[in-house]
Amino acid sequence: MKITNLFVAAALLGSAAFVSAQDKPKRPPVPPEILEKFDTDQDGVLSKEEREAMHAERKKEMLEKYDTDKDGKLSEEEKAVAKADREKEMLEKFDTDGDGKLSEEEREAMPKPPRGERGPGGPEGGAPDGPPPGEPMDL
Repeated sequence: MKITNLFVAAALLGSAAFVSAQDKPKRPPVPPEILEKFDTDQDGVLSKEEREAMHAERKKEMLEKYDTDKDGKLSEEEKAVAKADREKEMLEKFDTDGDGKLSEEEREAMPKPPRGERGPGGPEGGAPDGPPPGEPMDL
């Protein structure tokens, strides 16, 4: 009897985990302007190659804009400038009450970057996204 109950409990837990995993989206939706620019086969999703092209272009743009010593990478000082610019852009776009900080509600309204990406430079070493969730972003 105990073994039967154990099997039933294990089956229920396994089923619940499977259903829960099925409910989670794999990636956030890609903004239309990104699809328009990088979805070369126009299938509505970015393939691995299309994502790589997007990341390469973003990295190139970041280096052109912030790599002041032209060494092909962003120093800590250059990253700090990129981070400050990104924070300013986010405040201009999402600080709806104009207090110079992003509240929890304003942060929730912000689009989330795809997994594996960070701030303006992406995982290749760009600026981080800013303070942890729940903390206001001051400028």
